[in-house]
Amino acid sequence: MTAPILAAASFCFVTTAIHIVSIVIASIRLRRRVPTEPRFLKELPAVSLVRPLCGIDNYADETLRSTFNLAYPRYEILFCVASANDPVIPLTESLIAERSDVSARLLVGDERASNNPKLNNVLKGWRAAEFDWIVLADSNVLMPPDYLTRLMMTWRADTGLVASPPIGAQPQGIWAEIECAFLNTYEARWQYIADALGFGFAQGKTMLWRRADLERAGGIETLAKEVAEDAASTKVVRSAGLKVRLVDHPFPQPLGRRTAAEVWNRQLRWARLRRSSFFAYYLPEAISGGFFPMLALAIAASGLGLSPMLSVTALAVLWYGSETLLGVIAGWHVSAFYPLYCLARDLTLPVLFIKGLRSNDFVWRGNEMQVERTRPRQVMAMMRPRLVELAPRARRRLRSLRERLS
Repeated sequence: MTAPILAAASFCFVTTAIHIVSIVIASIRLRRRVPTEPRFLKELPAVSLVRPLCGIDNYADETLRSTFNLAYPRYEILFCVASANDPVIPLTESLIAERSDVSARLLVGDERASNNPKLNNVLKGWRAAEFDWIVLADSNVLMPPDYLTRLMMTWRADTGLVASPPIGAQPQGIWAEIECAFLNTYEARWQYIADALGFGFAQGKTMLWRRADLERAGGIETLAKEVAEDAASTKVVRSAGLKVRLVDHPFPQPLGRRTAAEVWNRQLRWARLRRSSFFAYYLPEAISGGFFPMLALAIAASGLGLSPMLSVTALAVLWYGSETLLGVIAGWHVSAFYPLYCLARDLTLPVLFIKGLRSNDFVWRGNEMQVERTRPRQVMAMMRPRLVELAPRARRRLRSLRERLS
């Protein structure tokens, strides 16, 4: 066996093993059941729920209406809008009037305190919040009745923030299906792997804060240090010696119909933000999909006298079949052609990775924004102590997982 064939076969084996292990860990993590006893609910603290709004999203009536139907002892809702001409205002005012039994307010105004328009919109809600526990939740998150309960019950003594990645739901059309493949068994899976290893990342879709923790770090304005408020939140929490934790069952985002440009631009924006804020973690994304393992297997199979087509097909069945199984276990949207949508996603990942490296500009809801230029040497110097610390922690977590499986 020549060196190139051995290298290709080894690469395929290692990446496939990592993929399967990640599926197993995520499946175990997402199968947990959180008890919600009525006796315990009475002990939960009051919560201020801040929802920044901008324009009319797909399923806007459904997602905003869900804010009023939470089975929680005491909470208030603070809707935040930057412009008095925003088309979402009539819908919001109608819902507030319809549900006068729920404490809800609409705050309008634009404070330019940072380059992040979403953070600017949230500032007035944070300052107006009555309670010490504050949830920042995007307008397109569909909240189940136990939304706040699940967030609060995830909190531990060493927690600085509880978050939830978005899970694609109710897709319409091929491009929305592909976005589900991005959001669910790919991005959410790796979010939960990081959380299981003890270094979770915040996701701006849902973030539960204890006001005192963020005020101690300099207040909500400190989140303007990064272009993305969730990246800044992760760094604030870690610098305080606390952890970002994810809820056991993430919350859905109804997608509706999507265009190819919408899906691509969203993923490219997120890629550039990840590259800018967490460069060392961004690098493995270049080989995180199934494209390169299948290419390596085709090369190895050809050199060993095996059928490249049959070998790649078998690997594809294993790779995407396991992803589909994860979606089923987690209770996420899985269609008959889901493996094909995952394959289409993975074919774009190398291009997405390169495009994420090459430019710093992106557009979010009509706002032109820019991430900081990445300086790899500085980032690696900053990450080296973290990686040294991470290695023994990862070994302990994997040892614990093996003991639970045995």
